Amino acid sequence: MKKSIFFLFALVLTSCLPLQADNDQVITFDRLPATAQTMLNQNFADKVPLVITADWDDYKVMYANGEKVEFDKRGNWRDIECKASQVPTDLIPAQITANVNATFPGSSITEIDRDHSGYSVQLSNGLELEYNRRFQVIEVDD
Repeated sequence: MKKSIFFLFALVLTSCLPLQADNDQVITFDRLPATAQTMLNQNFADKVPLVITADWDDYKVMYANGEKVEFDKRGNWRDIECKASQVPTDLIPAQITANVNATFPGSSITEIDRDHSGYSVQLSNGLELEYNRRFQVIEVDD
């Protein structure tokens, strides 16, 4: 009997997880963390957000031209996608900019993603570069 109750509880719990995972709410710009607002005002001031969403652990700001910026819950950027343009230079670590300019002249960074292990950048020439936390290239993918 106890096994049946435990199994039923586990089944109900796992069936509710997908409902909780997609819990995005549309919010206004002023509900973003101050850090995110400052970053957007400094680097995307000429653009008006199309939609801003908040989830339990992140914020997403999307623009009409397809650009997207994702922030963690404290307002630090995690992912910047600028498929039709390029990521603002101020947001890219200088070591990555120098490496891309030296190794792939004429290419621009159209996407940058950072996490605990380092950075991932997508170039306008289609290559994806992975950097560790010491800004060393650890992988190149086409």
